[in-house]
Amino acid sequence: MRKKKTKKDFDKISCGSAPSFPKQLSKDEYFACPIWFADAPQFVDGLNKASDPYIATAKKNMKKHMDKRNKAYGDRGDMGLVFHSNTLIGEPDFLELQNYIGATSNNLLMEMGFDMTNHQLFITEMWVQEFGKKGGGHHTLHTHWNGHMSGFYFLKASEKTSRPFFEDPRPGNQMNLLPQKDLTKITHASHQINYEVTPGRMIFFPSYMPHMYGVDMGYEPFRFIHWNCQAIQKGILNVQKK
Repeated sequence: MRKKKTKKDFDKISCGSAPSFPKQLSKDEYFACPIWFADAPQFVDGLNKASDPYIATAKKNMKKHMDKRNKAYGDRGDMGLVFHSNTLIGEPDFLELQNYIGATSNNLLMEMGFDMTNHQLFITEMWVQEFGKKGGGHHTLHTHWNGHMSGFYFLKASEKTSRPFFEDPRPGNQMNLLPQKDLTKITHASHQINYEVTPGRMIFFPSYMPHMYGVDMGYEPFRFIHWNCQAIQKGILNVQKK
């Protein structure tokens, strides 16, 4: 009968060393997931003013839903709701931001190592949204399909509002995670990060990054512009022109 190994035996196997083995290993890091950010508060006032009528329209469109819900379940106001505008693409007050987003997204994709020579980048979606004043607004975890670069520009935000969370996009890592040693540190064991945001903070990230917004408590207003960009082959564009 084979003798059962004890913990002492395993310690010998896992912790033993020999003079021929290196004590120090070199390290390379691959498959990084970049997130870029910068602060541009000088555009906040103008873009907030330009966004006001879009948010007002979004709230007006939701009024029947709110009235029906409040009548059925008691007055909760706009609790749990997120007000989305229609598209901002091509709107004059947002063109400067759109031009910056398009040029910057193209540069960031090239910085990542992609060859954009035969592709043309388009902003396919852009909208402003505001969380309900009563709190409870949030976004569940999601990605943006058929896109290559996404981002946010925050118009109303503080340490008391919601914030964006990003999840590790590698399913192989997510399905076999070990416990983190220190949750207060960002390490290779981290599977989620979040950014505290203020008005004027701008964030760019690859569209494959799963992201979400934590539940907003309604202490202060929370509003931001969101966009998605897609790189399309120039050959396809030529076919469409014909």
